[in-house]
Amino acid sequence: MLSIISDLNPWLVGVALNGFLVAIAWFAPKKLLTSAGLLHAWALGVLIWGTLGWSGYAVVMFYFLVGSGVTRIGMAQKEAAGIAEKRSGARGPENVWGSALTGTICALGVLLVEEPFRSLLLLGYVASFSTKLSDTTASEVGKAYGQRTFLITTLQPVARGTEGAISLEGTLAGIIASAAIAFIGWGVGLINLTEVAFCVIAAFIATNLESVIGATLQAKLDWMTNEVVNFINTSIGAIAAVSLLLAWQWFSY
Repeated sequence: MLSIISDLNPWLVGVALNGFLVAIAWFAPKKLLTSAGLLHAWALGVLIWGTLGWSGYAVVMFYFLVGSGVTRIGMAQKEAAGIAEKRSGARGPENVWGSALTGTICALGVLLVEEPFRSLLLLGYVASFSTKLSDTTASEVGKAYGQRTFLITTLQPVARGTEGAISLEGTLAGIIASAAIAFIGWGVGLINLTEVAFCVIAAFIATNLESVIGATLQAKLDWMTNEVVNFINTSIGAIAAVSLLLAWQWFSY
């Protein structure tokens, strides 16, 4: 089946497949995306399928489905505490691109370069989504189940949902989530096993730096919205993974 699909024009397949999925999501009783979010997700899906095919699409779909799922963990409890995501977790255009812009840039770049840069961009692509899923999972699990939460810059106890707060439960969940999506990237042939480890390490670094940004800069700068921070976070993850690979190759010679 995949071989038949791969013989077709990938852009046409992307348009048709994502149109079909958006139609299903439009009429689904439980909304994972707003109406505008659906249209932007369609555009994202077309871009990813057109550039990376089913393998790249598998990574972004895994992120979307798992990320949407963990956002709903303990939703009633988080809404009662006033720390839940807005719209009960339904994602709008700003969420789509805040999470996926870095990965999209990497995917488009694959069309323009040859090896070895192509492999570096594929690693950056997987690492960006590994980072974002780590961040989302750590935040949502921490808000729902974190027994003790601390401000990352001072390690002083703070309330759940505080910008820059971390918890042991959330941190461990984030590491597991980043490993899961990195293994998906390996399973579909985008990265190798060594690069899976780099994705996990990069996601851990980026997720904690995102907490530092949240604790220090986000409240002081009006333009630094959650979506801007998400783009910075995923960019750090992609750059960190590529840097780790280049350092590994340097010291291996």
